Amino acid sequence: MANPSQIYYKQKRLQQLRAFCRAAQTGSISEAAELLFLSQPTVSLQIQALEREMNLTLFERRGPKIKLTPQAQVLYQLAQPLVEGIDKLEETFAAHTGKLESGNLNIAAGESTILYILPGPIQRFASEYPGISIQLHNVTGRDGMAMLRADEADFAVGSMIDVPDDITYRPSLFYRPTLIAPLGHPLGDMTELSLAEIASYGLILPPRHLATWRIVEMGFAKHNLSFKVALEAGGWEIIKKYVELGMGISIVTGVCLTGEERLIQRPLDEFFPTRGYGVVVRKGKYLSPQAQRFIDMMDPEFFRLTEHLPPKRLEA
Repeated sequence: MANPSQIYYKQKRLQQLRAFCRAAQTGSISEAAELLFLSQPTVSLQIQALEREMNLTLFERRGPKIKLTPQAQVLYQLAQPLVEGIDKLEETFAAHTGKLESGNLNIAAGESTILYILPGPIQRFASEYPGISIQLHNVTGRDGMAMLRADEADFAVGSMIDVPDDITYRPSLFYRPTLIAPLGHPLGDMTELSLAEIASYGLILPPRHLATWRIVEMGFAKHNLSFKVALEAGGWEIIKKYVELGMGISIVTGVCLTGEERLIQRPLDEFFPTRGYGVVVRKGKYLSPQAQRFIDMMDPEFFRLTEHLPPKRLEA
């Protein structure tokens, strides 16, 4: 027969782990208490009890924020899916019995993904599951990673060059690198484009902290060439507009090209890699039924829309 004290501690363990996970996600005991609708002393006591029973230190205190210790990072990876699984047991059961009528779905994505890739899948998902609230977070890659690690997003959709060890990335849609120039531009009449010729014109590029800048930089460096920037602007739609106005040329990812632009378009596969887009998830993340269903619905859309280009690897 089980010891009554052991049963008591097991009952308390879920509360302790839930408090620990919320504090790990927010980096704050007080914010964790707000999320759990508990007092700050209660959450602190739960975390202290967990530390005492497992004989380890979970957090380092640094000013107003707390940081996971190396041992606590391991525990978080193990505990978070368990806590999420228990907390969302009712939704998971409903999904397995064919009922998915409520809940939330949080997706992190960049502007180009939101504009050109996600509209179809999101429209279809919203039509099939009208009771599920969808939150679409327009963030850069760096901010998207932060949201995934803080469990503020179920998953992200986008393009990655370097994949961190704690992230799973599954690209399933690839787009060509493409030169765009205003109508009548001399590059449009050339039978064969050379990177040296392209380098002689001013480029309109996204901000330098974004991946596109790095890809362009690597492509020119591989051929021992430099390039000049005529204008730095955020967003493909803005870049296309200023190229149309004759302010410069650009090297874009084909994801942003609809075929309706009044622009010269020339593929640049021999100079730059194709760009993959796909689902980005934190390793060990418990995927809610809503998130899993959306991913299941989205993947066929990815494969249907893909240009079926073999991915060209980035070279170091």
